[in-house]
Amino acid sequence: EVGLAALPAELRAAVRALVGDLDSLFTALGLREENFAVGALSRVVAAELASYAPARNRRRTATSKASVIFVDRTLDLVGAVGHHGDNLAEKILSVLPKLPGHKTDVMVNMVELTALKTTDESCSIIAPGCLAQPNDPTAKALWESFMNLKQKEAVMEARRHLVEAASRENLPIKMSMGEVTPEQLSSYIQLFKNNLKALESHCGLLQLVLATVQTLKHPQTSKWDNFLAFERLLLQTIGESEMPSVLNQLLPMIKSYNERTKDDYACEDFFVLLIYIYSVVGEIKCGKELDTAEREVKKALIKAICDEPEPSPFLQKIA
Repeated sequence: EVGLAALPAELRAAVRALVGDLDSLFTALGLREENFAVGALSRVVAAELASYAPARNRRRTATSKASVIFVDRTLDLVGAVGHHGDNLAEKILSVLPKLPGHKTDVMVNMVELTALKTTDESCSIIAPGCLAQPNDPTAKALWESFMNLKQKEAVMEARRHLVEAASRENLPIKMSMGEVTPEQLSSYIQLFKNNLKALESHCGLLQLVLATVQTLKHPQTSKWDNFLAFERLLLQTIGESEMPSVLNQLLPMIKSYNERTKDDYACEDFFVLLIYIYSVVGEIKCGKELDTAEREVKKALIKAICDEPEPSPFLQKIA
């Protein structure tokens, strides 16, 4: 169990200051609190507040009751590095390049709707499309589907909206059943290409469907699915075994540049996985076995980083 005395001096001072502020707040509200804690640091804060002399005096005279739950913020990191479920919107936002000047929108390559012939993914002649379509009710409804439905259902919604739009414009569309493929969606999009009126009327919808096609074809999408599968496996493993066992499972997957295939994780991916692992595992039982496992993982990571022919800015910063 981690107590206040085991914390670094600066953190001890911060905890004491927080406890004092909380007591002042509860005094102003006239509260007699009952504390609950989720996480190691939260338990320290809750215990300090419970034994804080002014707080004990306040609880004797306070007239109102309240339950206070302290929660560690470690799991916030899981939200940032995890690959959560079967959600098309999150995949689009993760794999497509960011729209310049924006943090929450992406660039959609619009070349497919033009007569240009280019294989350059970064073609900048045509202005990019984006996800935000506030003036297009159909596009807004489709984006809601991307966020709320599973990927398979969301892709079927994209096809349905596209077919309905083509039918309204009397475009020669043939509805096909079964699984929706990126190629099928692209063939539907091509129908709008030479009809400027239809193109203008359904531009917002076409941008979202193009984003779908480009995401499904993107090489990062298969890696995303691999991440998700591995994270689910990790959650099962963490529940059944200790941290050294989890790290030992990760160790053989850390490969140098010359040993890796396109399906293997790169160095940056392992940092994402390690943040995920250490965030979800909670309190870690220290010991010789953990020290050995961590030392081996560090050694493998350092070798992999040093063997990179062109380290990314992220790896350069770490080095």
